[in-house]
Amino acid sequence: MAIIAVLGAGVMASALTNPARDNGHEVRLIGTHLDDEIIASVKQTRVHPVLGVELDAGVKPYYFGEAGDQIAGADVVMVGVNSFGIDWAGEQLARFLHPGQKVLVITKGLQADANGDLHILPHVLQRAVGPLSQQVTWSAIVGPCIAGELAIRRPSCVVFNGEDPESLEYLANLYRTDYYHVWTSTEFIAHEVGAATKNVFAFAQGFAHGILSATNQLDAKYVMYNYSAALFAEGSREIHQFIELLGGDPKVADGLGGVGDMFVTSMGGRNVKAGGLVGAGIPFSQVREVHMRGITLEGVAAIKVIGAALEKLTERGVVAASDFPLVRFLYDLVVRDGKLDIPWDSFFGGHHSLTQAGASAR
Repeated sequence: MAIIAVLGAGVMASALTNPARDNGHEVRLIGTHLDDEIIASVKQTRVHPVLGVELDAGVKPYYFGEAGDQIAGADVVMVGVNSFGIDWAGEQLARFLHPGQKVLVITKGLQADANGDLHILPHVLQRAVGPLSQQVTWSAIVGPCIAGELAIRRPSCVVFNGEDPESLEYLANLYRTDYYHVWTSTEFIAHEVGAATKNVFAFAQGFAHGILSATNQLDAKYVMYNYSAALFAEGSREIHQFIELLGGDPKVADGLGGVGDMFVTSMGGRNVKAGGLVGAGIPFSQVREVHMRGITLEGVAAIKVIGAALEKLTERGVVAASDFPLVRFLYDLVVRDGKLDIPWDSFFGGHHSLTQAGASAR
């Protein structure tokens, strides 16, 4: 039996307690300083108030004040905060980690330096932990897995990726069940970049619904699948480019951590809803301040981080001004309230004669 300490009681971190508990492992669910209501609910009723699902009776909930004691002695430390809390999480890991532990990160996103250089979040955590980062192993989970489906044990396929093959197989065996199917890969950067950037392109998948809604055509015989498919395809192409830019294998984008993850994220959720409102003709600033005020939009946050980084990387000559046209367009929408005028002719390499290489990545 392994001891798994989970820092953060969000929906995915909490849903992941299922396969671990089903395999007989001890799970300590530690709320952040923002999770007190969740932890109180689990303590009193076993029900996670956001998921609306009862957690296994063996999941042990703890308030953040108990984090140090509960992380001590754990074999695995899972980082389950959202991307906005990654720097805070790094500070806590620096305080609480012990040599020999295995860190498993489920937070998705990219962080940019002042010059535009982008970094996957496990590397951000490693930097925060300092020399101790060399005495623990670092792994992460990617793939098309909606927390609510996992919470009721719907089948899911994911990839555990990281730096150390032995740690990956150890972790995968802790979580593998007949509904939670795990592959492993040492393509750490590629998988993390794919999982981070797919949130960007899921925002665009809301546009068609918003356009149809605004024109009272939701019940029309012919809708806008062609439109959405083209945006999806360009998003896939740009995921390949991002992976290559950060030094990973772009072929990873063809699998669970790339287009697979982008597909499931495009099926709904907060980022797609925000895109739908923009599609209906509402400027994003109004979407943010009126229609979705106070709602976490990690895809939009990623657009802002990556879009700003691309401008700096373009100025430095690292990327061409013609690269990443969809991300640049989305950045203009959310930062400058740009118009929903899709730059179709700039997609797929910016020309109308595709080679095999041009169709995937530059």
